Amino acid sequence: PQIQNIIPSSFFGTTGWAAPLLGTAGGVFILIVGMTYLESRRRKAARAGEGYGDNLLNEPAPFAGERLAHPLLAILPLVLVGVANFAFTRWIPELYGETQSFVPSVIGTAAPVVQDVSRLAAIWAVLGALLVGILSVIAFAWRPVVASFAEGTKNAIGGALLASMNTASEYGFGAVIAALPGFLAVATALQAIPNPLVNEAISVTALAGITGSASGGMSIALAAMADSFIANANAAGIPMEVLHRVAAMASGGMDTLPHNGAVITLLAVTGLSHRQSYRDIFAITVIKTLSVFVVISLFYLTGWV
Repeated sequence: PQIQNIIPSSFFGTTGWAAPLLGTAGGVFILIVGMTYLESRRRKAARAGEGYGDNLLNEPAPFAGERLAHPLLAILPLVLVGVANFAFTRWIPELYGETQSFVPSVIGTAAPVVQDVSRLAAIWAVLGALLVGILSVIAFAWRPVVASFAEGTKNAIGGALLASMNTASEYGFGAVIAALPGFLAVATALQAIPNPLVNEAISVTALAGITGSASGGMSIALAAMADSFIANANAAGIPMEVLHRVAAMASGGMDTLPHNGAVITLLAVTGLSHRQSYRDIFAITVIKTLSVFVVISLFYLTGWV
């Protein structure tokens, strides 16, 4: 249910389950190469005698003396979110049809608002699935939730505000960049790339890097260039599901430059600096960016979707 996986659906009329084979292949590539890199870094740190560290910040409170839920019960809400998302993705179009119209509740007369269900079903499905997950937590862990509701809510709101404000500031920065005259020149240069999928991947990851936000960069790129991407893909016989998957994966590449909101939030929570941590963050970023081109190559070699 990540927002980067939902945004393309409103432009391409796809769902969050678009191109599952390509998405799985890209995820496996990131897992194998990423864990290989992290394991090499762990071994190097162990040889140097580096441990977990003693300057600990934001450590969670210990659970000593408390009864913990069974592991299977603990992961059940996550499983339910996935299952419910899959089910709602198929039920919503059947329930509402191709379009859904309603009259806004305003004073006076107003024309009906007509919505394209194919471009909104993925968003509605995710919202419904997350609601199912929340209700399942309340149902299976009512007493622990009630006992720590006030403190947990305070921590959740604080964490949400920190993350959202960091990301919002970078999104606003990206919107200002997109409004500058120079952005048109950049967009024109990116559109000159002949291959439709490579064009989309480079455009999305470049704008994600400029804005410092995966969702912000993708939204700006697709708002400005989606029609061009669709036309080029149709001319080349490329399914919209592949465009969706390439855009979603490309947005998670160069978005983790030093000014990225998620990076700033991560360093604030861990109490580390860019100097201490950014080398490894950048390495994983490069691996994520490479995975997009692995997926593109795999599509052209196999035709998988």
